[in-house]
Amino acid sequence: MKSSIALLISSVLIPAHADNLSDAQAVQSKTNQASAVSQKRIDASAETALTLEAEIEQLQEEVSNLKIYRDHLSNLVESQNQEVSNLNEQIVQIAQTRQGVVPLMYHMLDGLKTIVANDKPIRKAQREERIAKLDSMMTRADVADAEKFRRILEAYQIEMDYGTKLGVYQGKIALNGNEQIEADVLYLGRVSLIARSLSGEHFWSWSQPQSAWLPVGKEQKTELDKAFAMANKQIAPSMLTLPVSLNIAEGK
Repeated sequence: MKSSIALLISSVLIPAHADNLSDAQAVQSKTNQASAVSQKRIDASAETALTLEAEIEQLQEEVSNLKIYRDHLSNLVESQNQEVSNLNEQIVQIAQTRQGVVPLMYHMLDGLKTIVANDKPIRKAQREERIAKLDSMMTRADVADAEKFRRILEAYQIEMDYGTKLGVYQGKIALNGNEQIEADVLYLGRVSLIARSLSGEHFWSWSQPQSAWLPVGKEQKTELDKAFAMANKQIAPSMLTLPVSLNIAEGK
């Protein structure tokens, strides 16, 4: 009886246990599948998070670079604004300077005219021609004020050179009022101005007090020929004895 009961219980419990085990295995399988799906989702989320983190870092770096570039542009704009301000000030100063320089140039031209008119007749035609060109240049729009000023200063430099150099040229001189002859003219600064006929036989010395050419005696011919040879670089420089062409004030 007992054995029969035990077998009966076993026959009842074994199928029940088998069913429970099968159910457990099914649950475990579903759990494993769910875990695998969850792990895939976690892996995908982690990969996405890493990708987003890398993008965020890249964006942060770009933002930092853009900020640096923005600051750079701001400094450039500030510098350009300062430069514009400086240029505007310079334009105003240039306009003011030009207003002062133009009258100055006209005064300088008047000074040149006075010098040539009252000076000894050294290359007088050439000097008057130079001044006429400067006068004409002043009203030309295609010549800059700086160039005009440079040429006027150059003319003054030439006038200064006449007072310090020994030179000779050929030109016309007026004798006895209206009579003009071609002659070789020698100047030693503004101290002495001598004319010699082309034949080499006659000499004249410029008299500043009388504003006229006065004849020079033949006794000075040797010394005067020596001066002309020296001016023409035909002989070496040496001491000269020449008539002076100074008025009383210049002599003092």
